[in-house]
Amino acid sequence: MNKTLNTLLAATAVVVVAACSSTPKTKEATPTAVSTAKAATVNLAAASASLVSGKLSVVPMGDGVHITGEIGGFAPNSTHAIHIHEKGDCSAADASSAGGHFNPTGSPHGKVDSSAHHGGDMNNIVADADGVAKVDVHASGVTLGGGAGNDVAGKAVIVHASPDDYKTQPTGNAGGRVACGVITVTQ
Repeated sequence: MNKTLNTLLAATAVVVVAACSSTPKTKEATPTAVSTAKAATVNLAAASASLVSGKLSVVPMGDGVHITGEIGGFAPNSTHAIHIHEKGDCSAADASSAGGHFNPTGSPHGKVDSSAHHGGDMNNIVADADGVAKVDVHASGVTLGGGAGNDVAGKAVIVHASPDDYKTQPTGNAGGRVACGVITVTQ
């Protein structure tokens, strides 16, 4: 009996030591991917019966993509959220067909320059007195082209009715979707 008990204790000790020495399972890091496309465009069309529309340019830059251009049809001096969404589908009248924010790492929503944020999070845009916003925003942790999990090519850019508060999960309390366009690689 003592031999059986000693064998059982030894086997248990081996299992415990093996369990303690193994590395705990953590979320695997996204492999480093590089942009393969040089540029893309986004033609924003009105959604949710708004008058908001515009054209944007997307280029790889630094740790992500940089988006510039103009969007018009806003109320004068108003502030609006702009995000990259998970699907390149603007077919629904309210742009809900674009899905939620593009979030390849499963991170909480936040401000683009903070440590935790969605890949599709960007800073708010502000319209001038004529209702036109000059867009100059950055999305970090994403690529343009190449098909990696963090590739934004073919995803939608959504402009929201309200500003992003950068803290309400998972959308920043940004309101309805007033414009939608798909990121289309041009070179």
